[in-house]
Amino acid sequence: MASLLVGILTVLLSLFLVWQYGKTRKRKPGEPPLETGWMPFIGLALDYGRNPLGFLQDMQRKHGNVFTCKIAGKYLTFITDPFSFSSVVRQGKNLDFQKFAMGFSQRVFGHADFNSPMLSESYKEVHSIFRQTLQGPPLQQLTQSMLGNLQTVLSQDSQRGHGWQEEGLQSFTNRIMFEAGFLTLFGQEAELPKLRGVAKAGSFIRKTVRDFLMFDKAFPALAAGVPISLCLSAWRAREALASELKHSGLQRRNCISALIQRRMDAFDRMRLDETGKARTHVCMLWASQANTLPAAFWSLYYTLRSPAALDAALSEINRVLQESEEPLDDPSQLISLTREQLESMTVLDSIIAEALRLSSASIMIRVANEDFVLTLDSGEQVAIRKGDYICLYPQLIHMDPEVYPNPTEFQFDRYLEADGKKKSSFFKAGRRLRHFLIPFGSGASECPGRFFAVNEIKEFLTLALWHYDLELSNPDATLAPDCARAGLGILPPSRDVLLRYRVRERGGTPCRHKEEKREE
Repeated sequence: MASLLVGILTVLLSLFLVWQYGKTRKRKPGEPPLETGWMPFIGLALDYGRNPLGFLQDMQRKHGNVFTCKIAGKYLTFITDPFSFSSVVRQGKNLDFQKFAMGFSQRVFGHADFNSPMLSESYKEVHSIFRQTLQGPPLQQLTQSMLGNLQTVLSQDSQRGHGWQEEGLQSFTNRIMFEAGFLTLFGQEAELPKLRGVAKAGSFIRKTVRDFLMFDKAFPALAAGVPISLCLSAWRAREALASELKHSGLQRRNCISALIQRRMDAFDRMRLDETGKARTHVCMLWASQANTLPAAFWSLYYTLRSPAALDAALSEINRVLQESEEPLDDPSQLISLTREQLESMTVLDSIIAEALRLSSASIMIRVANEDFVLTLDSGEQVAIRKGDYICLYPQLIHMDPEVYPNPTEFQFDRYLEADGKKKSSFFKAGRRLRHFLIPFGSGASECPGRFFAVNEIKEFLTLALWHYDLELSNPDATLAPDCARAGLGILPPSRDVLLRYRVRERGGTPCRHKEEKREE
C-alpha cells in the first residue's frame, strides 16, 4: 500500500513538473539569454541568495553583459556593463522606478498608497521636499545640528570617567549615531524636568533603537515578500515606532528638522489618518538610519585596523581642528566645523568611500512599462518584455579588479590623488568610467540624503577619533559582511567586534600605537 502511494505521488509530481515546464517562459528572438532553473516559481532564488555577487559573476562569464534570471517568480534582466548604466537610467519613459518603490514601501511600512490617483499628485510635493531641505543652506543647517547632537551624546560618555571601557564596535556606533541622527531629524522632547530629563530621554532612545533594530532585522524577509503579519515582532516594533512618531507627539518636540516639519505639514494637508502619517515617518527614520549605521561602522572599523589610515585621519583631524578659533583644551567648548573645513577633509572622504565600496551591495531596479528595445553602450539592442525587472548591481563594478586592483583589500587612499585631492578618474578597458562608485543609487533611485549621510559619518569619525583613544581588541581578525541583506544597501557586519576606548584628555595627543594605549 505504501509503495502504491509513493508511486501515485511520483506520477503526480512528474505531471506537475511537466505542466510547469510547459508554462516555463521561452526566450524570444532579440531577448537576453534566459536562465530559469529547474524549481517551479523559485527558479534561481536559492543560488542567488547564497552568494549574489558570485552568482552574478558566474552568469556574466557564461552569458556576457546581459542576461535574464527567474528568481522567486519574477524575471530579472541584469545589465552588467558599467558603460550601459546611463542607458538604463535614462529610460524614464519605458522603465518605472516610482511605482515599484512606492508599492514596496507601502507593503513594508503600511502607509497609504501614494500611487493612487487621489494621492499621487499631492505626493509630488512631498517628494520635492527632499531636494529643498537636503541641499544648499538647509543641508548645512542639518549638518551643524548633527554635529551638535553628536557632541551631546558623546558628552554622556565623558561623565563615566576616563578609564578604559569595553563595548562592541557595532553597539558603540549604533548607540551614538542613532541617537544623534534621531535628535537631528525629529528633535527633542520639550520641557523635560531637569532631574528626570536625562534619564527619561535616555530610556526613550534605548527603547526606540531596540524597536528600530528589531524591525530592521526582519527587513530582508519583508523585502523578499514575507507579509509583516507573519513577522509579529517586526510588526510590533514598527507600530511602537509609529506610536512615538504621531504628529501629536512630534508637535511637542523642539528643534525638529525642516525636512520632517515640512513633511508633517504636507501630510496634514493630505488628510491622512494619524497612524498612516506616523508610518511615513517610520519609513523616513529607516531610510535615514538603516544604511548610515553600518556605513559608519565600517568606516571606523577599517580606520582602526589600518595604522596608515588612522595616522592619516588623525593628522587631518588635528590640522582642521587646530584651524578653529575655539580653545580645544576647554572640555566645555563645543567643536564647530564649517562647510569648507568638512570639504577639505579628503582623507576622511576617501576612507568613507572605500568603506562604502567594500560594504555596499545595493541593487537598482526598474520595471518595464511596456515591451521595448533597449540599446546598450556597445550598440547591442536587447528586447525587454513588459513587467520584467531591469536590474543594475553596482557591486560588480566595486569588486572588479580591472577597475580596482586588489578589490577585496581596504586601501584608505584609493580615492586620493598624489597631491591629496579627491580622485575621480577610474578606468575599465582603457575607458574612463562615469559610474565607478554607486553606493547611493543613480537617477530616479539616487538617495536624496547622500550628502548628509557622508557629512554625518565624517563628523562621527572626527569626533570619535578626537574624543577617544580607540582600539580593536583583535584587529587582525577578519570580519565578513552579512550577505543576507544583499540588494538592500550597505551590508552590516556578520558579528560585532570588541572595542576598547577611553575618553582622551582635552589638549592631549591621540594614541596611535597599541603599546601606548595599553597603559592604564
